[in-house]
Amino acid sequence: MGVLYDYFRADDDAAAKRLMDELDGGPVVRGDMVVNVDAVDLKGIDPAVTLAQLVAFTRQTEWAVDTVEGQLLWSGGEHGPWLSSIDDAARDTLASISDDQILSLSQRWSRIEELWLGDDAAGDEMVPVIEEIAGLARRARDAGEHLYCWSCL
Repeated sequence: MGVLYDYFRADDDAAAKRLMDELDGGPVVRGDMVVNVDAVDLKGIDPAVTLAQLVAFTRQTEWAVDTVEGQLLWSGGEHGPWLSSIDDAARDTLASISDDQILSLSQRWSRIEELWLGDDAAGDEMVPVIEEIAGLARRARDAGEHLYCWSCL
């Protein structure tokens, strides 16, 4: 069993927490339907390690434990769901990804241990995911909003 992750944008922490209350803990994305918020379902892509490695590649730095900083804002208990914030620096880095960078980032990112898609992977498998998260981050930045991550076992 894996952990599910939905990323979404909201005005502030209070608005993100209200959404959790309105959704009885989520999820934010239900099948192909997004619940009244700009969100993407990134399945097993956690913010602290997997997404943070994309951020590090974009910044041309090494991954570190604080590459993406977040804070637990809401908890449904020991087994979740949980709501965490994503720091604005990570949001802005993701928002800065240009179309010209996407393929090379996908090639690097698809080879990390957490995503490794095999020796025969073409390297473009993560392009749609990068396009989704970069687009969400861009819309959040441009609207003066913040990114959040809903997760659940």
